[in-house]
Amino acid sequence: MKLLTKRRKFVLSAILLSLGLYLLEVIDFEWKYQAITVLSLTAGLLTFWSLREAATGLASLMTCILPVFFTAGVSLFYFLLPSSLLTIVPVILVYLVGMYALLLTENIFSVAAIRTINLFRSASAVGFFLSLITSFFLFNAFLSLKLPFYYNFLATGLISFPINLAGLWTVKLEEKLNRDLISSSLLFSLFLAEISVILSFWPVTVTVGSLFLTTCLYVFLGLGQAYFNERLFQKTIVEYLSVALIVFLTLIIYTPWG
Repeated sequence: MKLLTKRRKFVLSAILLSLGLYLLEVIDFEWKYQAITVLSLTAGLLTFWSLREAATGLASLMTCILPVFFTAGVSLFYFLLPSSLLTIVPVILVYLVGMYALLLTENIFSVAAIRTINLFRSASAVGFFLSLITSFFLFNAFLSLKLPFYYNFLATGLISFPINLAGLWTVKLEEKLNRDLISSSLLFSLFLAEISVILSFWPVTVTVGSLFLTTCLYVFLGLGQAYFNERLFQKTIVEYLSVALIVFLTLIIYTPWG
């Protein structure tokens, strides 16, 4: 009998990373970003370690993308919050549960890449949701820095491309990255980067701007997954574009034009 089963590895990894997130609170400000980088890479290593029995080939790389970016997003968001137990404890608990759910999800993807598994659709829904949460945290982090438009362009592209790539890959879980997968991820990321440039000149709050970028990623990634799943029907397109329109109108309404 194994001392460390796969599920126990997930629990241990989530706890260790949560402790690392807590330790960010006591690290000097000048070392914060280096510490966040180390913690994020550690999340990738622990994911690889936890899934090494099931994840092989391309799956071993793709299943590590979201845990790394989720850790970076929560850490940066955590970094921006005021230092108090009322903020520290909830964020760490959310991260602990989220990371454990993410490891379970990536495990299902790694197994589904080899054989059919009943939980695949549920894992896809959870993975999609966590991709949006991750994107919101990361978008919120760099928009709060009030960077020039060209930095926003680069940051959005670099953040969204791996998330789009991992999200689209989960549709068919292929052993190799094909041209359509890469080009679609690049195209969606380019669109998001261009939208971030527009937001750089738009008098929008950080939260509303982050929500709008996340909604755009929701639309692009959702339509992309429907396309690769061969279910891109007119009704699907209308549903996603309707959400985009509602959020865009909300963006206009809540923009302080004065």
